[in-house]
Amino acid sequence: MTTAYISHSDFLRHEMGSHHPECPERIQAIEDQLILSRVDSFLKRIEPPLATTEQVELVHSADHVEYVTGHSPTSGYFMLDGDTIMNPATLTVSLRAAGAAIAGVDAVMKGEVENAFCAIRPPGHHAEPTRSMGFCVFNNIAIAARYAISAYGLERVAIIDFDVHHGNGTEAAFYDDPKILMCSFFQHPFYPYSGLEHSDNMVNMPMPASTKGDVVRKMITETWLPRLRAFQPELILISAGFDAHREDDLGQMGLVEDDYVWMTQRLKEIAKESAGGRIVSCLEGGYNLSALGRSVVAHVKALADL
Repeated sequence: MTTAYISHSDFLRHEMGSHHPECPERIQAIEDQLILSRVDSFLKRIEPPLATTEQVELVHSADHVEYVTGHSPTSGYFMLDGDTIMNPATLTVSLRAAGAAIAGVDAVMKGEVENAFCAIRPPGHHAEPTRSMGFCVFNNIAIAARYAISAYGLERVAIIDFDVHHGNGTEAAFYDDPKILMCSFFQHPFYPYSGLEHSDNMVNMPMPASTKGDVVRKMITETWLPRLRAFQPELILISAGFDAHREDDLGQMGLVEDDYVWMTQRLKEIAKESAGGRIVSCLEGGYNLSALGRSVVAHVKALADL
């Protein structure tokens, strides 16, 4: 088994109200499609631990961690921002999500698997070092990157973000950090209305609404892949949002499952060249349940060469 699947029943416990699109059913939709496609039997399942406060503070300020911890409700809800809400389980679930990303790093760095997909929630890439936002409490992928650098002494970590929304939190954590190369595309103008700044280590591709996969593939071939090959990452981390799918109502882009397969295959080629095949992919967005489940299965099958 070369691919790990990292998830936990805790990810069903965090909810932000019955009409919130970032819902527990997202994880169930992924599990259902894995079973239906018979992919689940080919994956190594890993149960993630809770991230420690020290690990979370690799990215987030102590004040922010204390704020989230101190406002964890014992009943009802607490609003971290207009669309990021805590219920009594959210703190534990958020620590578990960050812990899953860390567990993925451990599994690939120790050679237990070649790559890993973390089916986690809440997502993370909008969470900035000093605040939660955009459905995100802690920045799972950023914590994983800092952990990989501190625990394994890595010098070059690539972060790929193909969510329909720009990963402003990840960019804020690593802007001008020479150990990180972040490559992303995202719909623009669109929430969170960022990603137009220029930095040597940020390869941003803002794209208009209705952009389809052929345009994305061309831009990746011309922009991401040369930069990634020049960077020679020792580990690739993916903020895997599937809300750029044409069926997803939270975005207006036009990708389909084959586009996620193509991107995953190209990233696997880069990983094999310089990173021993090591990839850790973490779920971000994706809110049409059918499209999400199908897209994750396509992504995981590509990771596992199935």
